[in-house]
Amino acid sequence: MYDKNWYKDLNKSKLTPPSWVFGVVWPILYLLLAIFFILLLKDKKCKGMCNPLILFIIQIILNFMWTSVFFRFKKLLLALVMIVIILGLTVLTFAQMQKINKNVSYLLVPYMLWLSFASYLNVYIILNNKVL
Repeated sequence: MYDKNWYKDLNKSKLTPPSWVFGVVWPILYLLLAIFFILLLKDKKCKGMCNPLILFIIQIILNFMWTSVFFRFKKLLLALVMIVIILGLTVLTFAQMQKINKNVSYLLVPYMLWLSFASYLNVYIILNNKVL
């Protein structure tokens, strides 16, 4: 587990939502990602390990690691690098998925928007706290 007071005591952006918002947003995003993954696996144009599937798997592994890197190990710069990579891989997944199934690719849009916002929050914390 992580030190909740550490995060609570950081200087955060005025745009940082209350903690309960994260508890609402992430389950919705993970549901959309699960639906995306299932639909991608079922798509006849993606047999075996197609490009969007490989990119998606890599970014989701990094996504699951991010929380520990940020909160548990307090490696905020590494967490920022990771979230930028996650966002980049997701954008690539979206672009590749556009060639396979445009409608399914749009399931990634809320996730990309949230990752962009989370990147901003991560940068703000790094720049406004003595964390390096």
